Amino acid sequence: MKLNIGTIDRILRLILGLVLIVLAANGTIGWWGWIGLVAVATALFRFCPLYAVLGINTCPLKSRD
Repeated sequence: MKLNIGTIDRILRLILGLVLIVLAANGTIGWWGWIGLVAVATALFRFCPLYAVLGINTCPLKSRD
């Protein structure tokens, strides 16, 4: 896997994912809030399969292997 998520993108995914998970766990929003798990996972692994398919890369590192 090549890294394709930069620092700012990673932080935003982590925050948004955690907020969605907490809101879903509290019952504030519906079951769809658990999609936040995907955002947290992509932030932790620094790889987004959709970015890879679309050719998007927000990672500024020269060596992304």
